[in-house]
Amino acid sequence: MNKNDYIIRFEKKEDYRDVEDLVREAFWNVYRPGCSEHYVLHMLRDDPAFVRELDFVMEMDGRIIGQNMFMKTIINADDGREVPVLTMGPIGILPELQRMGLGKILLDYSIEEAAKLDFGAVLFEGNIDFYGKSGFDYARKFGIRYHDMPEDADQSFFLCKELIPDYLSDVTGVYLTPDGYYVDDADVEEFDKNFSHKEKLKLPGQLFE
Repeated sequence: MNKNDYIIRFEKKEDYRDVEDLVREAFWNVYRPGCSEHYVLHMLRDDPAFVRELDFVMEMDGRIIGQNMFMKTIINADDGREVPVLTMGPIGILPELQRMGLGKILLDYSIEEAAKLDFGAVLFEGNIDFYGKSGFDYARKFGIRYHDMPEDADQSFFLCKELIPDYLSDVTGVYLTPDGYYVDDADVEEFDKNFSHKEKLKLPGQLFE
């Protein structure tokens, strides 16, 4: 993909609906019948933990085709400290443009910009096969545990990348997902009425019903 084929820029208020449409398309029927990510994004923009300086869209031929955003959160360290970190997403590319390398381009750019702002690490839920190509590793290798899960549970979905070398070298503890990511299904259903109808399908590989 040539750099002249796309631009990455900050999201603007007038982009909000187009970006929510994009996220809805990108996540529809992926992890559950329908999706909630477009509503989560809608709500996170007004959350105090939302990092406006890391709210990006990717544009091609004047059309928004990708987006990524970040939230501030903490690790509750075993020694009593609260260690500031970032979490990420939703991050999405229009379905018809996926598997072309655009997602990695957007991800790598976003991570580089976060590092410039002196954030120490990014932790989030994702697939190591994709995110590992951008330097993410299993969070357990850094001594960080996912909240509300037994220590012996499979946490291979929980990933981490240090933006400052050795930022987590003396940290073990529990990562906290920002409250804004938790939304009510009824609120999602009501919000989704503002969009064109899409059929909800129960598909193999979905994580939730």
